[in-house]
Amino acid sequence: QVQLVESGGGLVQPGGSLRLSCAASGMSTSIPVMGWYRQAPGERREFVASFTNIGIIKYGDSVKGRFTISRDSDKNTVYLQMNSLEPEDTAVYYCHALTLREYWGPGTQVTVSS
Repeated sequence: QVQLVESGGGLVQPGGSLRLSCAASGMSTSIPVMGWYRQAPGERREFVASFTNIGIIKYGDSVKGRFTISRDSDKNTVYLQMNSLEPEDTAVYYCHALTLREYWGPGTQVTVSS
């Protein structure tokens, strides 16, 4: 049973930066895919970024060029560096892991506001 714990959310002004972290436990081998989704109030959950354990990286269109995902596969930890944040980035950010099934973290709130 994989457990995911996110950290690093908070309140930031437009144009600012935040770094999210997600640590996975309960898996003795490298998790095939780890990444991030987000959900704003009243909206559907949206794909943000993913990083496979063989180095394939994908980004959602709305964050390309602003967000960077990185990963420590040995530790099953994934990070999301978010730069040039906009109010539209306000959402709960969820860590996601995919093995033979998928797992979700409890989420961390990111609020971009002046």
